[in-house]
Amino acid sequence: MAGTTAVDERGEVIGDGDPYRQAKAVLAKIDAALAQAGSSMQDVVRTRIFVTDIAFAEQVGRAHGESFAHVRPASTLLQVVRLIDPRLLVEIEADAVVHA
Repeated sequence: MAGTTAVDERGEVIGDGDPYRQAKAVLAKIDAALAQAGSSMQDVVRTRIFVTDIAFAEQVGRAHGESFAHVRPASTLLQVVRLIDPRLLVEIEADAVVHA
């Protein structure tokens, strides 16, 4: 999964100002996309998390842990200067291995 942000189908930011809510929304989008591909979060082997403030690490990490409690993919968290929209606080990439 390429970088995914907390933007809904209308282009509106989900969880404006709330990194935990944004991370939950991003992870739900990733889960839905994986399901469409016949996969699941169980197949995720690596995530890359980009935050606009390293102080969000605990909240975003909590959301990540809730989604991957039984999977424990390799994960990297990085602080970036900003994302494409200044209201976006979190972007997540995920790599999954899907067996046919």
